[in-house]
Amino acid sequence: SIASADMDLNQLEAFLTAQTKKQGGITPDQAAVIAKFWKNHRAQIHESLISQSRWDNVLKNMNWRVDLKAQLRHIDQINTPVAIVEMELGKNGQ
Repeated sequence: SIASADMDLNQLEAFLTAQTKKQGGITPDQAAVIAKFWKNHRAQIHESLISQSRWDNVLKNMNWRVDLKAQLRHIDQINTPVAIVEMELGKNGQ
């Protein structure tokens, strides 16, 4: 929860306080250890989560066009624009 919300120190303190008051939650000592760890490693944890959640790092190619429908069964659909986008994604160096 802490990492996915990328909590700042005030949010972290409120979250950990709530966790210590919750039945079956954490102890104040555990909360202190978690807070110290988050303060020291927040940037690295955040970067790791971002790099794991990306599909790919590079947009290799993109093609697009807009089509107009010229003939259809229903007259209200004629000249309706349709955008078609094709994107090719890839990793750096591949």
